[in-house]
Amino acid sequence: MRALGTAILTVLIAVLFAAFASVADASAACDAERGIGLSRIANIDASNGPLFGEYTSYQRASSFLGPKEVVLTFDDGPMPWITKSILETLDTHCTKATFFSVGRMAIAYPATTREILARGHTLGTHTWSHPLNLPRLKPESAIDEMERGFAAVAMAAGQPIAPFFRFPGLNDNAALLTHLQNRKVATFTVDVISNDSYIHDSARLIEYTLAQVEARKGGIVLFHDIKAATARALPVILGELKARGYKVVHMRAAAGFEPAPGYDAHLAPLLAKAQPPGKGPLIPFYAAAIRPDAAITAATPEVTVAPEAKIYVARANETGVKKPGAKRLLQRTALNTTAHSTGAGARVRAKSQSISTDASGSWATTFSSGWVTTVAQPRLRRGALD
Repeated sequence: MRALGTAILTVLIAVLFAAFASVADASAACDAERGIGLSRIANIDASNGPLFGEYTSYQRASSFLGPKEVVLTFDDGPMPWITKSILETLDTHCTKATFFSVGRMAIAYPATTREILARGHTLGTHTWSHPLNLPRLKPESAIDEMERGFAAVAMAAGQPIAPFFRFPGLNDNAALLTHLQNRKVATFTVDVISNDSYIHDSARLIEYTLAQVEARKGGIVLFHDIKAATARALPVILGELKARGYKVVHMRAAAGFEPAPGYDAHLAPLLAKAQPPGKGPLIPFYAAAIRPDAAITAATPEVTVAPEAKIYVARANETGVKKPGAKRLLQRTALNTTAHSTGAGARVRAKSQSISTDASGSWATTFSSGWVTTVAQPRLRRGALD
């Protein structure tokens, strides 16, 4: 019996040493010589509901970026098999990004949602179900999409998230911007569109993204952490940006966001399905070793960005107005595809809107020009989401 106990202890010690070795490896993954690193941290005061980025027709706040400075942003995730690859690349390059997660995706993959925060990135939201026609929904439905998205991402994260929001397809309007302003939320459009929703070849994506960054000399860059080409291209893009003299600025929130009450009853069962008893989300063991607070950002200059409040005035026929340069983002919204399913999930283009829940708890939302995901188990089919 004593021999058995000694053997078990030996195995446990070996496991612990292996775990600590993995921590050391993860910490060493940050290559300060080759990585692009961080130039500055911008602490965004969202209390006046500012709007940042070029792709909007509304009055925006002044840019907090200088020449050859970029902010890295990723929309639509998390999708573990892609998001984690992106997180590894960011770690290797000693840099940080902002993720605008879709509520349903965060609830489906809470472990990956928490890993984004554990690795020191900023987590904002991108609605509950990603309707590209958000401004054309009834006001109460549009507001519910935004509020439910915040509540879902915060619940999946298990901690406060940033009061940062991005409209699907960059389709904003005055009424919704005003609502976000009243909720003390900062809205972010973009300055540089990588076009990774439509470019599936990583070499072409690298070339196109760098050309767009160079044309603008920096800015808020839009990627998606649901695109395999983005994960493949990102290491080269970051290396090239460093070689060309670009710097990364990381956005952080001056204060966390408090979700609206009333969503827990609907969201808690969905989260429970994604993390069955005994299989709750685990913060990666190495998280403490790679958090940027001590290793990366200790000596990084910080600046507080606190824009004055703006008044968002409705445009004439504003729901029908296209924003300059956004055509590429929307070029596929009229297309419909057939559903692709693999038991655990399915996505489909659709023209109608409906919400259904069956007795087993599976649910689906279909909406105009968006994507749909049916979740019965916490794994979704690998496929393209806009």
